[in-house]
Amino acid sequence: MKKPSRESGALLLALIAGLSINGSFAALFSSVVPFSIFPLIALMLAVYCLHQRYLNQPMQDGMPKLAVACFLLGILGYSAIIRVEYPQIGSNFLPSILCVALVFWIGLQLKKCDSVAQ
Repeated sequence: MKKPSRESGALLLALIAGLSINGSFAALFSSVVPFSIFPLIALMLAVYCLHQRYLNQPMQDGMPKLAVACFLLGILGYSAIIRVEYPQIGSNFLPSILCVALVFWIGLQLKKCDSVAQ
């Protein structure tokens, strides 16, 4: 039997959009993080690709909440990584704990979607 296709591309794009939006914000408004144009470029490309995917393909049931969770995972993951690199910003304990919780929740939701689709 054919295995149902999961929209992992949309989830990956949502993760990249979350990473890039937090990276863009940090590059533009934080004096600790050096400026770079690459998070802005990645943000524009990820949002454009997500928009094109939304226009061309309908989302499956349950995918919007997974996409939002991946977006939040990107935001929190970038925050945790930056706080490891620049400890003067603050502790990375809370973003790290929230990232782990989101990863487990996303995994459970994907497993539930696979079991329902079979």
